[in-house]
Order: sequence, then structure tokens, then C-alpha cells
Amino acid sequence: MDIIERDIYALICSSDGIKAKEIAKKLNKDRKLVNHYLYASPYMHELCCRDEAYNWHGYIRQARPHRGLEDFCGYYSTVKEFLDLSEDEWLEMLQRGCRRVGRNLNDTRGLFHSFKDSAQTMRALFDDLEGVPYGDWEIVFELRIKKSRAIRIYADVLVVTEKYVFSLEFKMNDKIEEEEVAQAAKYSAYQEVLFGPGYDVIPVLVLTRADDLYKYVQLRGSTAEIPVCAGNMLFNVFDEYLGFIN
Repeated sequence: MDIIERDIYALICSSDGIKAKEIAKKLNKDRKLVNHYLYASPYMHELCCRDEAYNWHGYIRQARPHRGLEDFCGYYSTVKEFLDLSEDEWLEMLQRGCRRVGRNLNDTRGLFHSFKDSAQTMRALFDDLEGVPYGDWEIVFELRIKKSRAIRIYADVLVVTEKYVFSLEFKMNDKIEEEEVAQAAKYSAYQEVLFGPGYDVIPVLVLTRADDLYKYVQLRGSTAEIPVCAGNMLFNVFDEYLGFIN
């Protein structure tokens, strides 16, 4: 997305309905240019709609709670609601949601085991965060936005705090693989558009078979680095950005 496209999308998704002329005024852009984006951009075409009064709305709101996000994932709730569920209750809700969003549930390669593995890692993380007011944070499992060839936004787990989105790619592995590092970062730029300018997206590769691993790994062909950690070290990633260890 270019800057104008991103800014138009953010205005739509942070409002309760906005007309093209208001968008043009707020962005100080020509009305014809704004209309071009409204009707030509895949984001506006696939993730926004216009009502009978010519107001534009986003399917996923850029405000907490992120209303509409639940329509594009296997499971969505606050962290408190997630922790109040038993593993079986959560898995049943996740499977039902995955079917709704078209997520393939072929278990021949241990998909359900990987689901449980990621959930157990998240429960352990919140145990480690005892005393931190995380109850109203949002948690998402199996984000699947696949609206057109132009829009593909995926994530294993998202944790949405006040100003950060932790995008967690889970691998049942104990070794750092270059392609898995790249996969963890692949959708972060699109997630930044989805959540808007008020959020920083932090991509993280979580290796649940590793132990006491926490390091930054450089992305191939880039100077950018992302954190790679064992499941039992995920706490440290959150602390680095949220700063709750004195």
C-alpha cells in the first residue's frame, strides 16, 4: 500500500462512517483522487463497504476492542475470557471458528496438537505475567484474511495490547530455520495497515521445542531483525516492549 491508500483506510476504519468528501478534507487531497482509491484499492474494496448514505465503513474497526476481527479468525476474545476456558472448550470454539473462515483442519500432520501447543504456551506466558493488567488485551488464534489475490494476511496468534500487536508465528521446532524467520515477518507490514497508525506490530518466531532461547535474528536481504524465542522465553519479548520488570 502507498501512504495515501493506507491513510484513507485508517480514516475509514477508525470512524463510525465517513464520506469521501470528509476523507478528502481531512487528508487535504483531491476528491477525484480519493474516489479512485475508494473504488480501486483492494483494501477498500474487500475490507470496507459503503452504506446507502454514502458513508464508508471498515469491516475491522481500528479501535479497542477491534470489532469485526472475530469474523476473520478461528478464535477471538479478551485474554481473560481465553484463560477462563478449559482446553477442550477453547479447542472446540477454535475448530468451529476455523471452519467458518475456511481454515483447513486436516489433522494428518498434527495440526490439533500444534493448536494445543500454542495455547499452552500462551497460558504459560500469562502465568508469567501475573500482576500485569492483561485481562482486556485481545487474543486471536488463526487469523485468516483471504479476500482476494491482493489481500493475504495470516497469523498463528496475535496479542493486542494498548499500543502493540505481537504477531506470533509458532513452530514445534528447536532450531532456527531461515525460512521460518522470514515467514514470521512476512505479514507484519500488512498487519500494521490492518491495525492502523496507533499500533506497532512486533513479529516473533516462537520455537516451542527449544529451551531458554531468546535472540534477534536478521532477515535475509535486510538489516531488519526479529526476536526468536523458546516458548518459555516469550515473557522476555513482552517485557522488552512493555517494560514490566523493574
